[in-house]
Amino acid sequence: MVMSLLCLSAFAGAKGSSDKGEKVRPIIVFERTSYDFGDVPRKGGDLIKEFRFSNKGDAPLVIKKITKSCSCISVSYSRKPVLPGEKSVIKVKYEPHKVEAGIFHKVIQIYTNYSKDASLITIQGNSVDADMMQEVK
Repeated sequence: MVMSLLCLSAFAGAKGSSDKGEKVRPIIVFERTSYDFGDVPRKGGDLIKEFRFSNKGDAPLVIKKITKSCSCISVSYSRKPVLPGEKSVIKVKYEPHKVEAGIFHKVIQIYTNYSKDASLITIQGNSVDADMMQEVK
């Protein structure tokens, strides 16, 4: 029982103290925070990009929630805490057929126990109808 409570408390908070009184906290670091798909056919299928990140801190990193700027985006990620030094990925799927053709810029907000502010990742590009794709090439 005591061991269970200790494990839960380790994952619950963003900041704590080590045995030496030093602050411990997770630190999320992305390999990249944006991606440009360029010109894509609007009805050519889903676009998928993986955003890799690591926990450079000294406490477990927990993704609390992720919000998206459009229902044309879906996001998947592991719900398990990312331990210090470990890496993980957030997979973003954009469905261009769900929106009008044209330039798109979509924002994904990641809320973690690292900060009260959200970390942002973005995708962008230009969704083009099939008849326009011929002109682009």
